Amino acid sequence: MSTPYPFTAIVGQDDLRLGLLLNAVSPAVGGVLVRGEKGTAKSTAVRALAALMPEVPVVPGCRFSCDPASPDPACPDGPHAEAVGVSRPARTVELPVGASEDRLVGALDIERALSEGVKAFEPGLLADAHRGILYVDEVNLLHDHLVDLLLDAAAMGASYVEREGVSVRHAARFLLVGTMNPEEGELRPQLLDRFGLTVEVSASRDTDERVEVVRRRLAYDDDPEGFAARWAEEEGALRERIAAARVLLPRVVLSDGVLRQIAATCAAFEVDGMRADIVMARTATALAAWAGREEVTADDVRQAALLALPHRRRRNPFDAPGLDEDKLDQTLDEAGPPENSDGDDQPDPDGGGGDDGGGGGGGGVPPQADGEDRTPPQGSEGDAPSQAPEGTPDAPGRPAGGEQQPVAAAEPFRTKMLSVPGLGEGAAGRRSRARTEHGRTTGARRPQGALTKLHLAATVQAAAPHQRARGRAGRGLVVRRDDLRQATREGREGNLVLFVVDASGSMAARQRMSAVKGAVLSLLLDAYQRRDKVGLVTFRGKEAEVALPPTSSVDAAAARLESLPTGGRTPLAAGLLKAHDVLRVERLRDPSRRPLLVVVTDGRATGGPEPVALAGRAGRLHRSEGTASVVVDCESGYVRLGLAGELARELGGTAVTLDELRADSIAGLVKDVTAAGRAA
Repeated sequence: MSTPYPFTAIVGQDDLRLGLLLNAVSPAVGGVLVRGEKGTAKSTAVRALAALMPEVPVVPGCRFSCDPASPDPACPDGPHAEAVGVSRPARTVELPVGASEDRLVGALDIERALSEGVKAFEPGLLADAHRGILYVDEVNLLHDHLVDLLLDAAAMGASYVEREGVSVRHAARFLLVGTMNPEEGELRPQLLDRFGLTVEVSASRDTDERVEVVRRRLAYDDDPEGFAARWAEEEGALRERIAAARVLLPRVVLSDGVLRQIAATCAAFEVDGMRADIVMARTATALAAWAGREEVTADDVRQAALLALPHRRRRNPFDAPGLDEDKLDQTLDEAGPPENSDGDDQPDPDGGGGDDGGGGGGGGVPPQADGEDRTPPQGSEGDAPSQAPEGTPDAPGRPAGGEQQPVAAAEPFRTKMLSVPGLGEGAAGRRSRARTEHGRTTGARRPQGALTKLHLAATVQAAAPHQRARGRAGRGLVVRRDDLRQATREGREGNLVLFVVDASGSMAARQRMSAVKGAVLSLLLDAYQRRDKVGLVTFRGKEAEVALPPTSSVDAAAARLESLPTGGRTPLAAGLLKAHDVLRVERLRDPSRRPLLVVVTDGRATGGPEPVALAGRAGRLHRSEGTASVVVDCESGYVRLGLAGELARELGGTAVTLDELRADSIAGLVKDVTAAGRAA
């Protein structure tokens, strides 16, 4: 087993270390979600935490790590009567992103259950993680149904496995830690809420600190054991401090004044439900125990709010996480400071006395989720000149080349359902029909590999004709492996929604472009809710560019859209051909994920010889490859040329206006996008 990097050797990242340590002191806090850019020691810190956790007494031979002092009466390996316990180190169990449901919760041998009535159960990762740490790297990429199972187990402290009336239950209490890079997509808000704390991490911009990070990492890589030995004393002191805080925790007093501050804070920031209040109370108690105090102070409440509330205030993926600290301080003051709150004891993640300026932090405004600077560009709020016709000289104040400054998007709205026709087999999502592991049962087939979803009726039907030949005696059904049938199910898949946005001069009227951006933003929000990947291609001037390669991060797409300038000619064909290149590469990377092409344009094409005919040929290229498409017609005014409709016909898709895109519109319901290759 490799030597883990010492927790105390991690440079900086005070919020990260504090969030993990508070959960080590009080697992009831509910775990921690670590958000940050790649290469910021997220995984290193989580794996290093296990070495600091106290040893766990277990019943010998129990696969579910029962506590000998209070064994689980429903343990599948039980009962454990007067068992003599043994101690072992706390485990850190990692859940891979591509794990199956059976790997997570365990698997039942259905064949033995039907034929012998035996509950033959193979434990999963939840059983391995009981009374330890369950770590999910890139938790935002985990399939939704696995996240639901994971968080349900974390909330109930138990895991239930049920297969056709046969069920097994076992205890599953663990410290849940998830790490994620927001650039690769967000968690749903309701899932964010199930993590007790969240911390934002980023690489230091201080040169000396970065040098120290590199120095320590190189020393560790050269001699892991020697490096760990040099930090053994600090590790031991931190381990003892965690143990002392655990002992002190039950004696910490949470006064009515503190509870009033907690409730007032949650109400002031309009968080949903009551989970935030409970998590804040537990976090503040853990902070007091960590500081060696028996009473919670106002500073503990403030620090708890900075750790427990930012992720609970997000209403959609475009909201930047964070907390207004001035408002927080005002709320705490108005609620009245609790007695004996002198504010002298600040939490120190590594027990070093707080001289390094860390002290747990958590108060800074978190960085933007995708690393982009979202400061509105100058001139985007109404001071840019009106768009002149294409080919006219640049107006005063306009950037060279006829380009306008970006304009802000209009308010997003709920869009109609756009889906790819047919039946796919892509990643689980919420857009198009697909064969999935979860959904309504539509039939049965012989299992290919391990049986995961039994079709009971089909299994009995297959076994029934052979009962006499198999010498059946009594009431039991003689079932063989060949009789088992896997249920086929139909659910929904996520698609690749590739936006091709016209940013040329013909689209550049300020109100018009604002409406267009609002429509694309609305479609991006819809893609987030339906668990799609998204990409963004823009075209203007003489060429098209991939503004955002396909990604699960819709907020990254929103940031690119916000900074999108307009102006110049309309190279429509270039935009369609660039989209074709993107889709060709994505088909090789992820052949099961079906694409949906969304072209946002007024249909005009200028520049070069025969631009309209060239755009038509590019559209037919998409059509020949079966790409489902929709054209969002942005043409406005009393006189309309209908060019977007012509483009939709070339693509073999459907054209909708901006008004028709709204879910509450009466202009007509858009359900399925007509696939290329169907009747033209």
